[in-house]
Amino acid sequence: MSRASKGFRIAGNLIKFAAASVVCAVVILLLWRITSSGTPRNLDAMIPNERLAAAYETYGNDLYIFKQGHKSITTAERNYGYFAITDYYIIPEANQIQLVFRYNNSTVRSLAEDYSLAEVPSLDSELFDLSMVIQTDLTPENKDDNAGNIAGTVDHTRIYPVGTPQRERTNIYNYFRYVFDLSEAGLSLSELLESGELLAVYLDVYYNEDVNYDEYAYGTLFLYDYKTDIIEQGLSVRDKRAIREYIGG
Repeated sequence: MSRASKGFRIAGNLIKFAAASVVCAVVILLLWRITSSGTPRNLDAMIPNERLAAAYETYGNDLYIFKQGHKSITTAERNYGYFAITDYYIIPEANQIQLVFRYNNSTVRSLAEDYSLAEVPSLDSELFDLSMVIQTDLTPENKDDNAGNIAGTVDHTRIYPVGTPQRERTNIYNYFRYVFDLSEAGLSLSELLESGELLAVYLDVYYNEDVNYDEYAYGTLFLYDYKTDIIEQGLSVRDKRAIREYIGG
């Protein structure tokens, strides 16, 4: 073999090695992002409280829980990827909805840019106001007037989290588990579902320094609408353990 041929062969092997290294690096990076984007283990169980415990004592492992397959991340051009819901439970018998809310570290930098802040806020700051909107049908006998938000046909009730959210931070994301209790607004989730009056449930996110419920939210994430199929959920082992520990004191 000539010296030139040997040189080409070595160069070819180096190129193949470099290409394989790049592919491996990309795969490792993707796997790292995927594994780091799920709900942290510390937030993986429901937050037990009196209502959830009472529902569990009545229904046990048959407690009815569901969600739907809505997009779990904001996708508008103005807030693409800012906010996400990584997990949620709609629990009619407990009259509550639990969810895990997430935003990227980069969202905080985008917030500073969007609001022309003098500096990027600390990740420890309380940056966002979260509220849940329950959309109900005031004329359930007529489904044709649901889409237009016509006055007198659709009602919107805003509710707020109860208790203190659980919080966890990873290298990329900030996670919060919240509980929303519909009883705070005098609503019954079971009755709304049985009567067909529940049209939609969505989460509004506002910057804490710019909360105006008459204006569009900084981000909106849907949890329920009456046209989308329901996905039944079961209590996880960690959910059951958390509830039983709460009941046992």
